[in-house]
Amino acid sequence: MARVRSLSIPLAFVASLVCGRAAALDERQLAVIINDADPQSVEVGGYYAEHRHIPAANVIHVRFSAAADTLDPAEFDPLIIKVKIATPPGVQAYALTWTRPYRVGCMSITTAFAMGYGQRFCAAGCRPTAPNPYFNSPSRRPWDDTNVRPAMMLGAVTAANAERLIDRGVAADFTAPPDGAAYLLVTSDAARSTRAPGFPEVRQEFGGRLPVNLLRADGIRDRYDVMFYFTGTVQVPYLDTLGFLPGAIGDHLTSAGGVLFGDKQMSALRWLEAGATGSYGTVAEPCNFTQKFPNPAFVMKYYLAGETLIEAYWKSVVWPGQGLFIGEPLARPYAARNAD
Repeated sequence: MARVRSLSIPLAFVASLVCGRAAALDERQLAVIINDADPQSVEVGGYYAEHRHIPAANVIHVRFSAAADTLDPAEFDPLIIKVKIATPPGVQAYALTWTRPYRVGCMSITTAFAMGYGQRFCAAGCRPTAPNPYFNSPSRRPWDDTNVRPAMMLGAVTAANAERLIDRGVAADFTAPPDGAAYLLVTSDAARSTRAPGFPEVRQEFGGRLPVNLLRADGIRDRYDVMFYFTGTVQVPYLDTLGFLPGAIGDHLTSAGGVLFGDKQMSALRWLEAGATGSYGTVAEPCNFTQKFPNPAFVMKYYLAGETLIEAYWKSVVWPGQGLFIGEPLARPYAARNAD
């Protein structure tokens, strides 16, 4: 990972935590996109639509090759036009039901679906990319208010893994797990610990809601209360010893976590396989700009306020062009059942 001077976001910029439970996006506002050329996408999409009660009009079928990791922009352009035409007006977000391809040209496929393909979202070397207008937004309707339809991939190596992920997301709803805890790790990898300077303020801000453990360690083990886990390292050890609660979020700041089938760094899929419900990784060299990764303060702010996984994660990344969001989009453990 190339090193840059970290451009931190002061926690003071995180507006006051909403103490009440916010309304969250629901099944009427999410479209499920299925690639009919990919049998796993067809199976996962059908399972998800059934278990999340997605309206039939919100299930969109497309067809493209699932053989490669990267989709050519020339193939993506007519694809996104077709999807937009088929998207009902009230839809605010997308669930992608495949795992490959996870990249469009130089950017992640989730951001390409959310914001359109463009070179402004890419970077050769250590440079900023286009900003996310949905970042730290109070919006309850991202498409209507910011012209962004946040997208998340139901990523998994097998359909069975994806179905278990979906089950965890559904099981998380409205649970507000009383035993959930957050783990913020400052690792021995200084280049990948650029989020660490903000960790003490995160603990101060949210420690009254749940235990926030700030640790100097390369990994945690034998913990069974994991709701949030943020770290920075090439490989995250001991994941198989942990108990992730339904709806849990975990990610590691590194160069290639979004390279889902790479072998040089840990794929973000390993978080989901270990039991997390959401994760994130970059598909191209991001350098260690904190703005290209989830800011734990914003993830926790919006998730604890009752928003869905897709809302909280998307509102936490300033420059998401190279970042892949994976998980079960509608998981909402801290939502109220009848929130307005």
